[in-house]
Amino acid sequence: MTISSAVSQQAHHTVTRRSTARRTAASAALAASTVLLCAGPAAAHVTVDPDNAEQGGYSTVNFKVPNERDDAGTVKIEVNLPTDHPLTSVQPQTVPGWDIEVTTSKLDKPIEQHGTKIDEAVSKITWSGDTIEPGRFQQFPVSMGRLPENVDRLAFKTLQTYEGGEVVRWIEVPEAGAAEPERPAPVLQLAEAESTAHDGDDAANPDGPQAEADDTDTAETAAAADDAGGSDTTARVLAVVGILVGAAGVAFGILAGRRRSA
Repeated sequence: MTISSAVSQQAHHTVTRRSTARRTAASAALAASTVLLCAGPAAAHVTVDPDNAEQGGYSTVNFKVPNERDDAGTVKIEVNLPTDHPLTSVQPQTVPGWDIEVTTSKLDKPIEQHGTKIDEAVSKITWSGDTIEPGRFQQFPVSMGRLPENVDRLAFKTLQTYEGGEVVRWIEVPEAGAAEPERPAPVLQLAEAESTAHDGDDAANPDGPQAEADDTDTAETAAAADDAGGSDTTARVLAVVGILVGAAGVAFGILAGRRRSA
């Protein structure tokens, strides 16, 4: 083999290796792009934050709404609250630029809370009047309660309306052990309320910590009163003794004077 042939063959191998490296890099980039494209919609669900709360309590949750479109803004959000487990207190926080409409509905079965019978509850909250631009998201805070004690989650079926009239329905309730649906509804997980560290103290003193503090104050006041009473008695005794001593001195002086006169 001549030197020129060897050089030519070596150059050919170098070009081949570079071509293979380029194809490998292109394939990797394509695979990464595919993964990102597939992951994009899955990461853009309408969700609640935090996504868990205690049963029987009150919580403020943020409905987090991302914009999935590159060429249209989100102009309206409708969150439907469950009426099979109605929430008697629902207060959306003001979001600058957005109008809020709260819809109440009659309950099929009235509920009683704090001694009051309730036959209607908030069934839907609608935000409109502003826009979530492409590539942005918006949070809509809502204070809600009292959260039910007999279920482990609440699903809030949500409709997202874009400019041009397109409506995305986030209404599929995820099932345990099943694959995540394409358009899952925001879900708030509910856990049993944990007992506090003061429960034992409250059991020992049913009137609570304030009553215990009052008892302590009463005991201290009584002790102070006893001290004051003792001091007052001592002062009176000393005063009487002083009077008696003074009287004895006067009498002694009178007797001494009479003896000198005699």
